[in-house]
Amino acid sequence: MSTLQEKLLFLYKFSRDPQQIGSVTPSSAFLAKKMVESVAWENVSAVAELGAGTGAITEYIQKAKKDNTRVLLFERDAELRGRLQERFADCACYDDARCLQSVLRTEGIDSLDCVISGLPYFNFPQSLRDRLLSEITASLRPGGRFVAFQYSQQMRKQFSKQFAIEGIHFVPFNVPPAFVYVCRKEEG
Repeated sequence: MSTLQEKLLFLYKFSRDPQQIGSVTPSSAFLAKKMVESVAWENVSAVAELGAGTGAITEYIQKAKKDNTRVLLFERDAELRGRLQERFADCACYDDARCLQSVLRTEGIDSLDCVISGLPYFNFPQSLRDRLLSEITASLRPGGRFVAFQYSQQMRKQFSKQFAIEGIHFVPFNVPPAFVYVCRKEEG
C-alpha cells in the first residue's frame, strides 16, 4: 500500500471512529523511530504492539528486533488488522489488547519484555484505561518496558501510578505532535 493510500485509509477510519483511532494520520517516521529507539532490543525476546494501525511503528520494530524476537500485534479494526497480517506475516495478530494475558498463554509466552503502545488512552473511559494498564502491567516481566505515545501529558499521572517513568520525549514532527512516554515496570 502506498503512503498516500495508507494516509487516506487512516483518515477514513478516523472519521468513522475517532475515539478508537485517535489521529487523522498514521504515526510519522520521527515518532516511530523515537518509540523504537527507546528499547534495548538485544534484551527483547517478546514484544507486543497495541494499536498497530497501518504498521507505521511495526515497520521499525521489524528492523530493530532480533531474528528470534516474537512480535504480537493488536489492532481492533478488522480491515487494518487484515492488512497487518498480510504485511507482517511473521507476527501474530489479535483484535483485543484487553485480552493480553490470555493471548500470551495461547502463544506460550510467559511474559513480555516490552509493550509498545499507540492506543489513545485519554479517549477511553476510565474503566477501559484501568483494564488495559492492568493487562499490560501483568503481562510485562519485572523491569520490562512500556513505551507509549500520547498527544498530551494528561496520562502522565496514571502512567506514573503503574510504572516508573524514565523519560518523556516530545516529537514535534508528527501530526499532531506527540509525547513518547518511556516507562519501566518496577522490579518485585
